[in-house]
Formats: sequence, structure tokens, C-alpha cells
Amino acid sequence: MVVAVTNPPSSDIVIRPGTSEDVETIHAALLRLGAHVGAHQEITSTAQDLRTYGFGEKPAFSTLIAEVGGEFAGLCLYFPIFSTWMGRPGVYVQDLYIEDRFRGRRIGERLLRRVAAQCRKDGGVYLRLSVDTDNETAKAFYEQLGIAWSSYEQVQKIVGEAFFAFADAPEEPT
Repeated sequence: MVVAVTNPPSSDIVIRPGTSEDVETIHAALLRLGAHVGAHQEITSTAQDLRTYGFGEKPAFSTLIAEVGGEFAGLCLYFPIFSTWMGRPGVYVQDLYIEDRFRGRRIGERLLRRVAAQCRKDGGVYLRLSVDTDNETAKAFYEQLGIAWSSYEQVQKIVGEAFFAFADAPEEPT
């Protein structure tokens, strides 16, 4: 017997700003995202970290939450950036996550378009994000939307004890 699965119409999708009441849900989604890309061990943030730095006095990021029929379906976590070469602001998408059961409903596209529209409204001219090197599905998704791989850039980072040592070193070598 074949059972047809029907998805609710797209009008059932609600996209709204995340609030401090969403912190536990946001953190749980980030943990699932980390597991999905095989990097769950790299996630050291806590829900309290997200509450402090995303919903405190000086928010470091914003979130959009997608819901279907009142149920969490996904999120987009982003923050403003600036291009000195373009002389204009933009937006960096740090995390885009859609629950498996809601994939294929263009929720990720809707979240990205909402972020891009807000960025443009604020004078922004570009959107930037990184993709895990092994996440071929995400790469194809972004390419389909016109978000192309940049052949002239490579992400560099320094974290943990190496970052602390670098930050705490004197500005002039001794």
C-alpha cells in the first residue's frame, strides 16, 4: 500500500524573528545541524550563550524562525557585515537549518530571501555565507538560488587557546 504524504500549503509557513523564548529551540536546532554535518563535537555553545549574546543588551546576531502549523520548521541565524571594497553593508548567514520533515518546501529559500530583503532595506548590497566542504546538498541548494562559490576567497580562523594566546600577546613582539 502506498500512502501519499501531503505537505500543508505554503500559506501555513510563518517566518518571524526569534525571541529569547526561542533560545532552547534555537540551540537544539544548532546541535542537530552540527550532527547533520558530522561536527557535533565542535559545538560548545550553550543555550545561555545564545541568550546572552543574541538577546542581551548588545545582540551579536539575529534569528528568523520558520514555523509550519505552529511547529518549529527551521531557522536562519545571521548578523551584519561590511565590505570596505564595496563601501556598503551586507549580511552574513552563520547558520541555516531546516528540520528534515520540512525540507523541500522552500523554507530555507524563504528564510534567506527574508534576510536578504531586510539587509537591502538597511542599505545592504550582499549576502555571504560559508558551506561545510562536504555538504554537497547545501552547495547545490545555494547554487540553485544564485549564491555562488567564491573562487578567490578562503575562510581562515583561529580558535580556542590559540586565539587567546594571540589576543593576549603584546602588540609589539618582545
